[in-house]
Amino acid sequence: MAAEDDQRDGAPARPSTGRALLWTAASVPLPGLAHLRMRRRVAGTVILGLYLSMVLGLAAWGWWLVASETGTMTLVATMALQSRWLLSAMGLVFGVAVLWLTVIVHSWVITRPAGASRGSRVLGAAMVLLLCLTVATPSALALHGGYTAYQTLNNVFQAEEDPLHPPHDEADPWNGQERVNVLLLGSDSADNRYGVRTDSMMIASMDTSTGDTVLVGLPRNLENARFPEGSALAERYPEPYGFDMMLNELYQVVAEEPEALAFRPSASDPSADTLKKVIAHNVGLEIGYYAMVDMMGFRDLIDAIGGVEVLIEEPIPYGVHGGVLEPGLRRLNGHDALWYGRSRTNSDDYGRMGRQGCLLKYVAEQVEPTTVLTSYRKLAGATERTLSTDIPQAKVPAFVELADMVTDKGEMSTLQLSPPQVSTADPDWEEVRKLVDEAIAGEEAGDGAPTDEASGSPSPGASDEPSGPAGEETGDDGLTEWQEYTGLDEERPDEPGRQVGEDPTALEALCP
Repeated sequence: MAAEDDQRDGAPARPSTGRALLWTAASVPLPGLAHLRMRRRVAGTVILGLYLSMVLGLAAWGWWLVASETGTMTLVATMALQSRWLLSAMGLVFGVAVLWLTVIVHSWVITRPAGASRGSRVLGAAMVLLLCLTVATPSALALHGGYTAYQTLNNVFQAEEDPLHPPHDEADPWNGQERVNVLLLGSDSADNRYGVRTDSMMIASMDTSTGDTVLVGLPRNLENARFPEGSALAERYPEPYGFDMMLNELYQVVAEEPEALAFRPSASDPSADTLKKVIAHNVGLEIGYYAMVDMMGFRDLIDAIGGVEVLIEEPIPYGVHGGVLEPGLRRLNGHDALWYGRSRTNSDDYGRMGRQGCLLKYVAEQVEPTTVLTSYRKLAGATERTLSTDIPQAKVPAFVELADMVTDKGEMSTLQLSPPQVSTADPDWEEVRKLVDEAIAGEEAGDGAPTDEASGSPSPGASDEPSGPAGEETGDDGLTEWQEYTGLDEERPDEPGRQVGEDPTALEALCP
């Protein structure tokens, strides 16, 4: 009877259960096909037309990404780090998924045979459910990924811009600045010690047009830090003696009395904000932002990106249990990478600083945007647990593009404010400012001596003066600056990244 009714209505007879399931399955890759089969031409044409339009639109967008000078994955990462794009994408995915599932179910409704046995109906319903899952599962994963990124973006980065900074301009995110300076902090806290210490402090000064970067390393044991006149810290620790503790202790000192000592008690992290401004005051740079990573959480970040490859030339002992990082080209997991940048066994603070600079270089070179996107769940979780920063959300896409430029085009060099160029017990801050100014001015002018990339030594003809390894000049007595400073026979330190001399050195020359 149902077949006769279909014929009287001008519709074809309904197919068998097996064929109905095939037509329904065909509606997964080509929505609307079952409607056309049942001569529901208007509905089928509209559904199929919308679907094909969406596919063409996605193809055009993909072509635009590939043709873009910025780079496909960089653009995708940039969009993924903007709330409006994330919310729009999540809304689009949800809407398309609901419509798609509706079309699949309706395709079964209009094709299933009337009067089928109960077993056939149960089988059909089960198969339609499986077909729906082929669309619902990836859609749910995409929505979860979008929500994870959105949550991380809002929990890590500041929703509002610093009122002390100019309003964000997407056309000119750096407001005409030739360089942007970011303080990178590694905090060290543990159950067996009191408070938080910033044992790793490094300023990344990046050229916004070329990506060339100077890493200015500050030893944790710098003493006698000075404070801006009129500040609560300057009154608490007046000159000439100034701060009577090491620089890495300032964060905790402010954390204990933020209302009394912080420059801005209302900041999201008054201690980090104050440390940023104190370091800026001492080195003579305008530092716009800070980013602080917990050292133990750093391990999770490295694990999230699949480890980092490092060439270890000499054994690096670490820890109290006799662990050793053996020589060779190795891919370090989070635990080993943490100790590569943290160990001081048979070493010192300054050798550790050098390895930290090298580790930053290795991560920048090896981490691809595709790795970040495919590991976003682990990375987002680790980032949310361990990273704190005052970078506003509006600036994040610009930082992604700048980071891509640093990795692909820029050159990285390091200036360590450590002995012999700086006395950590009684630093000459005027001399420190001069060193930093000259390092950045020399990098901007590009007047550094050319180096051989393989050895890090000056190219032939670069200088008529005798020099030691890695471009280290020798004095009239034939001794290198390292030999004069240490009294040792070695011409230079054997640890990677350890700088000697007042000039910044390319990380290519220092890191194996």
